[in-house]
Amino acid sequence: MMPSISPPVLSLLAAIGLGYLSGSLPWGLWLGRWLRGVDVRTLGSRNLGATNVYRSLGPAIGVPVLVLDMAKGALPTWLVPGLALTAGFPGGMEWCRLTVGLAAVLGHVFTVFAGFKGGKGAATTAGVLMALSPAAFGGFMGVFLLTLALTRYISLGSILGSVAFAITLAFTASGGVRSPSFGFGVVIAVLVILRHHENIGRLLKGQERQFSFTSKANRV
Repeated sequence: MMPSISPPVLSLLAAIGLGYLSGSLPWGLWLGRWLRGVDVRTLGSRNLGATNVYRSLGPAIGVPVLVLDMAKGALPTWLVPGLALTAGFPGGMEWCRLTVGLAAVLGHVFTVFAGFKGGKGAATTAGVLMALSPAAFGGFMGVFLLTLALTRYISLGSILGSVAFAITLAFTASGGVRSPSFGFGVVIAVLVILRHHENIGRLLKGQERQFSFTSKANRV
């Protein structure tokens, strides 16, 4: 007779599994194959994220990938904590949302559908942040767009935006810097920075590519 799984453990496994599965969906890889017959991992920076898809295949595919990558972070973070399957999550709904969101980001970065080599997680992280805290997401987007407008570096905008999200949570989250949400924001910021270590190196050397809304300028 197999041992039964307690409700808290079952809820934890369900939250992690559903968040990871949603985040793992490699839309950049799939849309590139389905619509253009190419593997985006052979183009540009060889990354599965929306930025490389936009630069390599143009806005007709890049924009849908951006929207889908955000949705695969936002939707599970919104929906999974309300499922009966996760009702017994240890720590309550806030911890469930944070766990699902982190699992979705890790799913994008380490997708099971592409040999555990995914994108850098910026768009999926943005979707998770939007679901967790609209106010802090506003801080993220404000800094991201301002940085992009001033420098045209998406990588720098993603890094500074994620830091701004954590800082905003320190003032808007219930409990401030003691809240689980603020701790999550710090973890996300660190993860984004680590995933952009190569970009940081290129920025310091003045070799990072600037973004242009003209698709020809973005292509390699």
